[in-house]
Formats: sequence, structure tokens, C-alpha cells
Amino acid sequence: MNRTELKEVIVDQNNRQEQENLVDREIFSKVESYIKNNFVIIISGIRRCGKSTLLSQIRKKHSGYYLNFDDERLINFKVEDFKILEELFIELYGERKIFYFDEIQNIPMWERFIRRLHDERKKVFITGSNASMLSKELGTHLTGRYLMLQMFPFSFKEFLSLKKFELFEKSVYLTASRAKIKSNFSDYFINGGFPEYLKELNADYLKTLYENIVYRDILVRYKITNERSLKELVNLAINNISKEISFNSIKKILGLGSSTTIKDYFGYLENSFIIFLVPKFDYSLRRQMYHNKKVYCIDNGLAKYLGFRVTPDNGKLLENIAFIELKRRAKEIYYYSDKKECDFVIKEGSKINQAIQCCYELTRDNKEREIAGLTGAMNKFKLKEGLILTYDQEEEIALKGNKKVIVKPVWKWLLEKIE
Repeated sequence: MNRTELKEVIVDQNNRQEQENLVDREIFSKVESYIKNNFVIIISGIRRCGKSTLLSQIRKKHSGYYLNFDDERLINFKVEDFKILEELFIELYGERKIFYFDEIQNIPMWERFIRRLHDERKKVFITGSNASMLSKELGTHLTGRYLMLQMFPFSFKEFLSLKKFELFEKSVYLTASRAKIKSNFSDYFINGGFPEYLKELNADYLKTLYENIVYRDILVRYKITNERSLKELVNLAINNISKEISFNSIKKILGLGSSTTIKDYFGYLENSFIIFLVPKFDYSLRRQMYHNKKVYCIDNGLAKYLGFRVTPDNGKLLENIAFIELKRRAKEIYYYSDKKECDFVIKEGSKINQAIQCCYELTRDNKEREIAGLTGAMNKFKLKEGLILTYDQEEEIALKGNKKVIVKPVWKWLLEKIE
């Protein structure tokens, strides 16, 4: 790459005015605590969830070299240009010990440069929006030398911070603050947590985000020529949030020749963090692999934009928001189904230690069914307590055998301290 052009990009990116009053991300303290360890720090997550902003916040406290490779001016950057890049960094800013790189996986063989920096005892922070491309290269040249964290759009706590709502320990119990929390949650429930989208709620922003993921992160990256089928798959998945899906059934609906193609497409979508599949729990890994999966979306706002529902399905959106939070809490998530279904069972180590059911509103018509699905999982995994997340209901239900079901508003659960 031309040395002068590269220098211009470096200066331009590093001179951009930093935003003020940025929302403190919950992941910030953890990332900053890693500043003194010997690992390369990888922050992965969907496009536009705030990874670059997080790096900006860390750079304010710990200066270092920075470059964002998701820049069209760097399209000709090759692995041999890393040497020139390092020389230009020193020429422009003197010697520094910390390197910050956005979307470095766009450059083939980037991991060799990072390995050298690590061997020279330099600190490196990397962000990326493609899970498989990061893990593939990391596994080849950086095994045992990195720590990976996943970042998401705003949590509800972060959303409240964006709205300048100061959360105290007793906020959920005080009438005035509780009312404000619930009002904010109704917005969060519908609009999701993409930082830039929340500023103006412009649907064109979500359209551009979606197209960048589909075209740049999937179609081009994996050399897919069947654009129509991929988009139809996304639409089908979004319109079936929280429902079981079958690769064979989708193959027939889309008219594709192989269910393996469907599996691959879902893999690409998961690698880009837009769609997630949840397996049915089974003690047999082989049977678990062949069971139907349940599908979820990274963000309620994006799901609403991509979906084509005539009427809003609030129950599915509530379940989706619960799933996102469980992912944010780094839980190992399954669903359980026997005679009845339990939406989520959480595995820790070798055991299922939590069962969660989601229901927008418990009524006389559905209460028995929802409790039966939950207690089925509780009995199967010998749990004394189960959780039902609702939009705004709260109670405790005693069951036989000294068991109980906690019914809790999902907004209150979202604000609980992460264990």
C-alpha cells in the first residue's frame, strides 16, 4: 500500500473528534482490567453494537496506536504493509506499548503480525464482527495467547444510562422511579439497543446495518451467489423467533437442494451475530444435534424492522429479549421439551441449574400450561425453583414437594446484578 496514503488514513482516523458523554458499557471495567495482563484481548460482536466506541473509551485512559481496517481506503492493505504501519505509528506518535485495531480480520494473515507484537510484549486490543474468521486465525497462531469477550447492543441498564436515568438500589421499589423504569422499558422492548439507532429511530439506519451484514459479512465473504435464498432465510427466521425450526422443512420452503446449505447459511448468520440457534437439551449429544432448533435475533428493534407481522407478537419479543440477556450473561442455553416445553434451561458445568419460562401475561387460559412446561423441566432436572418472566406481573407460587415458581417482570430481572 502507498506509504503516504496509509499515513493520511492513520492521521485522519486518530484526529477524529471523540464523542462526549458516552454511555459507560458494563463490559468496560472488565476490558480495562485486562490492560496489564499478557493476553491479546478480542472483543467480538455484531456491527454497530459499540465496539469501536468502547475502544475509544479505553484509549482515553490508556493511549496507544489505533487503526480501523473497516475503511475503504485500506482495501489494498496487505500483510506486508503491517511493517510500514508500525513504522508510521512510531514516526507519528513516538513509541507506545498498546495497539488498538478495529475489524483487523479483514486483512489476510493478520494473526502473524499480532503474534509478533505479543512476542514483543506489546498489548493488543482487537475488535471483530465475524466470529468464525476471528476464531480460525486465533486458533492457528494465537492459541493460549488471547482472551475473547462478546459485546452486544445496549442492555436495559445501559439503555437507562443513555436516557439519563440514574439507577439506585431501591429504584424498582419507589413509585416514581419504578414508573419511569417501566416507561423506558416499553421503548427498549420495541426499539432494542443499537446505540446509533436509538438517537433518531431512523429505520434507514437498520436497513443499512442489515445490508452491510448480508452483503459484506456473508455474501461477499463466503462467496454466496444465491442472494435471494439467503434473504428469504433471514425473513423466515425473524418471523419465527422463539419457534422451533427444521432445516429440512426450510429447505423445502426455499426450494434449496440440501439441508446442509441451510445449516451453512445459519452458521454464517450466527458468525455475524444477527441470528442465533438454541438446541434442545438432550443427554445424548448425537440426538441433540439432530433435534429441531429454536431461533432468536440479536436485537428486538432489528427483529421488528426485518419482520412482517401484521400485529406485534409481544410474547415472542419478550422471549427474545430474555434470550439476548442470557447470552449477554454468557450462559449455556438450551430449550427443553417433553410433553410440554420450557423455553430455557441453563447448563452450568455438567448440570442444568435453572429453568425459565417466558409469558407476556399469565391469564386463566394459559397459566396452567405455562407452569406445567416449567415444572416439567424442574422435575426432570431436580430443581426446587423455577422462573417465569412476564411483562409486568409478579408473584410467588408454592408447589408440592417444597418447590416454588417465581413470577417476575422481565424489566426487573434485566436490572438484577449478573451472577
